Amino acid sequence: MLKKEYRHIVLEACREDAVEEDITTNLIIPKAKRSQGKMVFKEEGVLCGVKVAKYVFRLLDKQAKFIEHFHDGDIVKKGQTVLTIKAKTRALLTGERTALNFISYLSGVATNTKKYVDAVKPYKVKILDTRKTTPVMRRLEKYAVKCGGGTNHRINLIDFVLIKDNHRMAIANQVKCLSETIKFFRKRTNKLIEIEVDNFDQLKQALKADPDIVMLDNMNVAQIKKAIQITRKIKGNKSPILEASGGINLNNIRDIARTGVDHISVGALTHTHRFINISMEFVS
Repeated sequence: MLKKEYRHIVLEACREDAVEEDITTNLIIPKAKRSQGKMVFKEEGVLCGVKVAKYVFRLLDKQAKFIEHFHDGDIVKKGQTVLTIKAKTRALLTGERTALNFISYLSGVATNTKKYVDAVKPYKVKILDTRKTTPVMRRLEKYAVKCGGGTNHRINLIDFVLIKDNHRMAIANQVKCLSETIKFFRKRTNKLIEIEVDNFDQLKQALKADPDIVMLDNMNVAQIKKAIQITRKIKGNKSPILEASGGINLNNIRDIARTGVDHISVGALTHTHRFINISMEFVS
């Protein structure tokens, strides 16, 4: 993860916390005093956000030094130290909460993602995230998904074409069927084209126009199986990627993976999770 992808987010978080005006710390801690702190996992989880946490402290003390005991994507057990920080005491005290907020939050997304990825083993299916992300935090959240073993879907609206049901409603009077819609896009862009379908008639129409990906929206296991059969019968070895989406959770994802679908997109990777409990302890 590049610094440019999270720099503005960290700067805004520091401004939000008024790190330049920490009245408690600034009144009792001498400017020159230096200390050492360590970040400790209070429960097992997947680590994510080390670089972001380091950047918080470096903004407050350009001479801060770090020892990374684990790296993003590593599984960390309860009681293990992930990062040691040697810096001005003021920087440690002032930056503690902001740094912990980032690393606890992102580790929560990564840990949640790993649960979904583990749930579908040994099936050869990719677990995708969605655009159901926290405003402004998308880059970081999608990075956390990758740390947990998931795969990023669209980062933003320019990545590829995704024709959803509301698009079809909006152009209902302009085109007669899905195949016409897809052909329209083929003439105007070389980017991947994905189309959302929610019934078998729509699927058959879409397959006529050769989309790259077909999203099977809110279909149950039996419907997904039938959709796969229809697709293979019509397209054979040239079948598009099939993506299951909608209403997917840890209770049903294994059954969906068992159908043989190629991708499963899960909004819950980024919108339903909890922070990992991580604390910062002073060593000296």
